Amino acid sequence: MDNNESKSHDGLKRRDMLKVLGAVPAAALLPAAAAAAEMPMPKPGAPSVAEPAATAYEPKTLSAHEYKTVVVLSDIIIPADERSGSATQAGVPEFIDDWLSAGGGSQLDSVRGGITWLDLESNRTHNHDFIDASESEKKQLLDRIAYPKTAAPEDAAGVVFFNQIRNLVLSGFYSSKMGIEDLPYLGNKMLSEWNGCPPNVLAKLGVEYADAKK
Repeated sequence: MDNNESKSHDGLKRRDMLKVLGAVPAAALLPAAAAAAEMPMPKPGAPSVAEPAATAYEPKTLSAHEYKTVVVLSDIIIPADERSGSATQAGVPEFIDDWLSAGGGSQLDSVRGGITWLDLESNRTHNHDFIDASESEKKQLLDRIAYPKTAAPEDAAGVVFFNQIRNLVLSGFYSSKMGIEDLPYLGNKMLSEWNGCPPNVLAKLGVEYADAKK
C-alpha cells in the first residue's frame, strides 16, 4: 500500500449524507460482513465521547495508513459548513480509534477490511490508494457505496463498510460538544415553565393537544 500523506479532505454535503442513513441487510449482502452489520454502535453520551485532541493524536489500534483513511472519510461524511466544524475538528477519528481499541475483534477486522476494499478499488481504477485519490476520484468511488438501494451487487462489501463507518462518524460527532451544538440540542436545561410544543411543530407532526379539541 502507498502510505503517502493525504493531500486533501473532500466534502460531500453533510445534509446530503444524513439523508441516506438507511440500514443495510448486511448478512444478506455479504455473509462475511454480518458481524459488522450487527456491531453495536456507540451511544451518545458514552465515556468515549468525541472531543478534539489537545496534542497530536497517536492511534492506539489503527495503523497510520488506516487512521489517515478514517480522517479523510470522517471529513467527507461530515465536512465543515456554515453551522459548525468538521468531524475531525470534533475529534471523531480519535473517538473511532479509541472505540475500536475497546471493541476489537470482528469490529476492528471489519473496519480494516473496508479500508482494504477502498484501497483495492481505488488502485484498480486509479492506480493509487484512496487517501491519495483526487476529490472527484474519491466521490466517484464513494457514490458507488453510499446509497445502498442503487449499489451494484459486486460492491456489497463496500456498502456494508460505508454504512459502518458512517454510523461511527455520526455517533462520534453528535455525541461531541460541537455536534450537540450543531443539532442544536436543547435538553438538560432548567425551565421555569413549560408551555408545550410550539404550534408549528405540532402542525408539522399533524397532532394537537387534547385540550385544543375542546
